[in-house]
Formats: sequence, C-alpha cells, structure tokens
Amino acid sequence: MDFHQHAVCDTTNPNAAMQQPVLGYPTGGIYGYTHPFGGYQGSHAEYIRVPFGDVNCFPVPDGVSDEQALFLSDAVPTGYMGADFCDISPGDTVAVWGAGAVGLMAAASAKIMGAERVIVLDRFRDRLDLAEQKVGAETVDYTVADSVYETLRERTGGRGPDACIDAVGMEGHGTGVGQVYDKVKQALRMESDRATSLREAILACRKGGVVSVLGIYGLTDKFPMAALTNKSLTLRTSQQHGQRYMPQLFEHVTEGRLDPSWLMTHDLPLSESVRGYEMFKNKEDNCLRSVFRP
Repeated sequence: MDFHQHAVCDTTNPNAAMQQPVLGYPTGGIYGYTHPFGGYQGSHAEYIRVPFGDVNCFPVPDGVSDEQALFLSDAVPTGYMGADFCDISPGDTVAVWGAGAVGLMAAASAKIMGAERVIVLDRFRDRLDLAEQKVGAETVDYTVADSVYETLRERTGGRGPDACIDAVGMEGHGTGVGQVYDKVKQALRMESDRATSLREAILACRKGGVVSVLGIYGLTDKFPMAALTNKSLTLRTSQQHGQRYMPQLFEHVTEGRLDPSWLMTHDLPLSESVRGYEMFKNKEDNCLRSVFRP
C-alpha cells in the first residue's frame, strides 16, 4: 500500500458524506475547493487554518526564496507529480498539453527526470516561448498545425511520444469539428467538459506508453477507451500529492536544478488582486501568474 497518497487522505475531509454518492469513496480535503472537498477557505485571508499542521506544513530551507517557495505549494508539485507518473527513462520523449504554470513545471520536471525531448503544445506564443527559453522544450502551436496527432507522429519517427501529460483539463480548446461539438454540448448542459487535450493525448501516445492526467474533469463525453485498451496504455491521474514531493523539490531548488520563480509574470500589491485575477483569467498582458504582496 502506498502511504504517500495525501490527496485521498481518510481524515482531512469533514464533508466526506457529500462525496461518497458521486465518487464511491471520499477524498481528502482541499483548500479553496467546493464543500464536498471539505469547504476549506483559500489562502487570501489574514489567517488560515492548517489541519494536521505537522504533516501539511514544511519549513522553507535556507537558499529558497519566497518567490520560489510560493510556487512549490501548487504549480511545481502538480507538474512534478505528472512527470513522475510517466516513469521516464533516459532517452524518452514526453509531450505536454498546456503551457500554463503546471504544464511548464511538468515539462521542466520531465527534463530533470531524464527525458531527452519534451514537446509542449499550446496556442499562446508567450507561453510557448517560455517553454523554449526556460525549459529547453520543443513547442507546437496547435492552431497552426494541421493535426496534433500527425505533428507528434512526424516528430517521433512515426512512433508517438513515450508519455503524454494533460495539463489542460475540462476547459480545453481545440480546432475543427470536435471543438464545435464540445462547445455546443457544454452550452446545452449535456456534458461538463471540453476534453480535447485528453482525447489527443490518448490517441497520440505510443503503444505501451503512459498518459498522465493533471487536468480536472467532470463528466467526459467521447472518452476513447478503445485506444487505451488496444494500445496497452497506462492512465495515471490524481489530485496533487504535494507533501510527498516537497523534500525532493526543495533539494532541486537549493541545488540549482529548478527555479520556478520565473512563473511570476506580475508582481502586484494585494490591493490590485482583482486586476491581477482578471489578467490571469483573460490571459492579458502575457499574464502567467500574478503574485500579490500584502
């Protein structure tokens, strides 16, 4: 039994009964989520309650800046977990859907774990530039590619990536008929997701490969189960098991293998947080992450 699966803790969710009819067994509590996940408030408060603080709090070691430590609480461990799920071997090619903070950290983590090539897919040029400049990844702008599947197939000699990481989730964008289909069904409340990236990752992954899902989904339509089965794929997913990775992540930062501080594109006072959230939501001014200082 793996005792490091913190996201499915049996004792941190006071509203477990609300989840059980939907999930079968309840998960752990999550900050800033809905009431079925515990109803815990987020961190934009003068004080925040930390249940089981001896497990859920970590001292920041010397040599780790505030900006680096901030991202070690969310984007970095989520991306790192996604790469860890891929069982990367030296020489592997890993494709990452989504060049937001989590996707970029998944790409950087895949490099740290020994991937020879990392290919990042997105539609925002500023984010793809960061993937190239900060991570050393190859990039694909899917809005100008004739086909994501064919592009990845061509770049991997017809084999497909060894592992694919979905760092997009239910609000994904795509092109063609599939995107229209998802938007119409979502507008009519006939499905909750636009699962373009998940479907593409499953179809593009090589036979016997791993599909690692970090994106959040609800009721997903047209899930290509036949591709998973017939290609012998492994599907791995979870909410972030952040506590599991913190010692490793502090080590990567202090030894210079990882510096997540460049995720901060906008450094703002807390009084401008509304504007910062608007920029983040609407992807204005090349906003990747807004940081607010009290």
